[in-house]
Amino acid sequence: MTWETVIGLETHVELATRTKIFCSCTTAFGGEANTHCCPVCTGMPGALPVLNEKVLEFAVRAALALNCEITRHCKFDRKNYFYPDLPKAYQISQLYLPIGRSGAVDIRTGSGLEKTVRIHELHMEEDAGKLVHDPWIDQTRADYNRCGVPLIEIVTEPDFRSGEEVIAYLEQLRSTLQYLGVSDCKMQEGSLRCDVNLSVRPAGSEELGTRTEMKNLNSFKAIARAIAYEARRQIELIEEGKRVVQETRRWDENKDATFSMRSKENAQDYRYFPEPDLPPLEISEEYLDHLRAQQPELAGAKVERYQAQYGLPAYDAGMITGQKALADFFEAMVDLGTDPKQGANWIMGEVLRALSARGMEAKDMPLSPATLSRLIAMVAAGRLNRNTAVKVFEAVFDSDGDVEEYVRAHGLEQVNDASALAAAVEAAFAANPKSVADYRSGKEKAFGFLVGQVMRALKGKADPRAVNAAVRQKLDSLN
Repeated sequence: MTWETVIGLETHVELATRTKIFCSCTTAFGGEANTHCCPVCTGMPGALPVLNEKVLEFAVRAALALNCEITRHCKFDRKNYFYPDLPKAYQISQLYLPIGRSGAVDIRTGSGLEKTVRIHELHMEEDAGKLVHDPWIDQTRADYNRCGVPLIEIVTEPDFRSGEEVIAYLEQLRSTLQYLGVSDCKMQEGSLRCDVNLSVRPAGSEELGTRTEMKNLNSFKAIARAIAYEARRQIELIEEGKRVVQETRRWDENKDATFSMRSKENAQDYRYFPEPDLPPLEISEEYLDHLRAQQPELAGAKVERYQAQYGLPAYDAGMITGQKALADFFEAMVDLGTDPKQGANWIMGEVLRALSARGMEAKDMPLSPATLSRLIAMVAAGRLNRNTAVKVFEAVFDSDGDVEEYVRAHGLEQVNDASALAAAVEAAFAANPKSVADYRSGKEKAFGFLVGQVMRALKGKADPRAVNAAVRQKLDSLN
C-alpha cells in the first residue's frame, strides 16, 4: 500500500521587543537564572498584566505579511495547566478571537514544487519558563526568565506532505519575520520553535489518520529527520495491525528517534476562559493603514527588483535576499558604487564562505560594506589581482581592517610594470627549457607550469591575465 504523510505546524516565534508582553522585565536572552522576572510574569497575587503595545504592533505586522484577516475585535484567554515551568499555573493566550486568521504563504521547494500553505490562525501569547536538568546533582531546576516573553503562534492547516515542504515553509516564514524586524528567529536560542503534527493515511484517502505532536525540534535538520522517522514509525505500526496513539512525542537528536512524553491534550483539557485582567482590543482601520504603510520590502519583492534593476540572475538574487542582513550589505555596497554583479559574486563566494567557517550569522559579520567595496574597487582598478584580494579579504574580515593600509604594509599591490613582466617571462623560459619543449610538442600542461613560474617570480602580484598573455605571446614567437 502507498501511504501519504499529512503534516500541520504550530510555530512559536519570540517577538523582538525589549520588554515582556505584560510587564517591563527584559526579554534579553540568557542572564543568571530567575533574574529577569517580577511579580507580574511569575503570577504573584495581586499583580496585574498590562499589554505591551509593541507586541500588538509586531503581531499585526506579521499577520498582514502572512495575508491574514485581522480580527478587529479580539481578546485574550486564560489557558490553565499545571507544569513546573509555569509558576502561575496558567498562560495568557488567544483561543476564541486570535489576532489573525485565514492567511496564506506561497512556497517553492528545492525540487521546484510550488504550492500555497494555508494559515489557520496567528495569535499572541506569553512564553513559559524553562526547565534545566543538572546531571551532576540529578536535579531539574526551573528558570523563569523566559516567563512572559511575547510570542506569536502561527498555526497552519494540515497542508504539508513532506519534510521538504515543511522546510521550504519555515525558511519562507523565517525570512518574512526577519525582514519585518519582529523576531531574530534564532532557533538555537529558542526564538523560533516548531511543533510538528503528523499523521499518515492511504494515498487517495480524504480521512485524516491519528496524529502525534513532536516537540523539542531546534533546527531545520532535526525537523526533517523527525518527520521522516515519525512517518516511518506510524506506517510500520499500522502495517503490523497496531494503532497509532494520539500523544505528544519528543525528538531525541542523539538517538535519531521520537519518544512518548504524554497523551495529547484537547482544548477542553485546558479549561479556557476569557482573561479577566485584560480588556478586549479594538483595532481601527486607521491603525491598520498606518502599519501597512510601514511594511518593508520583503524577500520576494527584492528578488524581482534585483533582477530588473541590477540585472542579476534569479539564483544570485535569491541567494542574496535569503538573509535580510546580506541584502542590506549588498545594497550598501551598490550605494557606494560597487558593480552589482561583482558585489553579488563576492557575497555568494567569499562572504558566505567566511561566515560558514566561523559559524557566524550575516547580521553579526564584522566586515563592513565599505571595506569590501574598497577591496573590489582595487581589483577593478588593476591594483590587486583576484587571488591576492581573497587573501586580503581573509586578513581583514574579523577586524574590518583598512585594506589600503594592509596592502601597502605587506607590499601586495599588483605589478603592472611591463618590463618586469617581460624579464620574468624570459627568466622562466631560460630556467625551464624542457617545459618549453614539452609545450611545443603538444603538452598543454606545460603552459600552466610556465605561467606558475612567472607568477612565483613576481610573488603572485602580477595580473594573471597579463601573465597568461605574455607567456602565450612568447611561446607563439618560438614557432
